[in-house]
Amino acid sequence: MHKLPEFGLIWVYLSASPLLGLTLTLCAYACAHWLYASCKFSPLVNPVAIAIALVCAVLAFSGMSYHDYFSGAQFVHFLLGPATVALAIPLARQLPRLRKSFWPLFCGILCGSVTAIVSAIAIMLLMGGSNQLALSIGPKSATTPIAMAVSEKLGGLPAVTAMLVIGTGIFGTVVARALFNWMRIESHQVRGFALGVTSHGIGTARAFQVSPEMGAFAGLGMGLNGVLTALLTPALAPLMLRLLAHQ
Repeated sequence: MHKLPEFGLIWVYLSASPLLGLTLTLCAYACAHWLYASCKFSPLVNPVAIAIALVCAVLAFSGMSYHDYFSGAQFVHFLLGPATVALAIPLARQLPRLRKSFWPLFCGILCGSVTAIVSAIAIMLLMGGSNQLALSIGPKSATTPIAMAVSEKLGGLPAVTAMLVIGTGIFGTVVARALFNWMRIESHQVRGFALGVTSHGIGTARAFQVSPEMGAFAGLGMGLNGVLTALLTPALAPLMLRLLAHQ
């Protein structure tokens, strides 16, 4: 009897267990990060976007359902919570600087959060999108769990919101460096905080690759923007829908 190749045996074993989704996720990101490093960490070679594309390609060609894939990938999903909480460590190390910059940070996060919500909803409605899509895109700049919860509460589509959140994070990470350079912003504090506010976890991960200081301020921006998005979106979204109802 012909024996399966070693790789085939591994595939048969993994496909019968939740380990396949986990293994696929880790391998996809490892390949994407290798390519990212090979391109000298160019923002155009975003490892998250490449890993997503690789996973989608494997699922499409193998015929695996998302449910089966997520049964294993949920272990990585679970770690998002502890990883977010762990951001308190670099924040604590930067506490003296954070205290000195309280008012600039407060004004920045308030303006950034309001602008992200209002501009997203307004653009969607003015381009002819439905109210449900507008409610789905409103919390896009918050981290995924918060954005999905806010979207569901307002009557949006959480699945669409999750896709928009990931797209926002990838886009922000890709264009951030060029935009900062064009605006001549050199401060790691400002760069990190702006990345955290606009690009949540993906931007924060990129900030930590640059420097611990930049990552700490990105984590602060991500956390505060998540809280403000959860508080402001339920108030601003209905107001925007009424204002633009007849446009």
